[in-house]
Amino acid sequence: MLDLRQVYSLTDFLRNHRRHIARLGETHKPAVLTVKGKPAVVIQDADGYQDLIDRLERAEGKGDSE
Repeated sequence: MLDLRQVYSLTDFLRNHRRHIARLGETHKPAVLTVKGKPAVVIQDADGYQDLIDRLERAEGKGDSE
């Protein structure tokens, strides 16, 4: 479930991208970027994303015998 405290406007992300990238790297949690007040994009650091993919594959039973 997405943390509703991790919602930012795309404009804020573009203006403060270094801070946002650093936060994503520290927390490994996704953030929602909004456009005109509506959710538009979910961003996440690469390690957090890989962990998500790995857990999904394990849950689906993939990768065990391949």
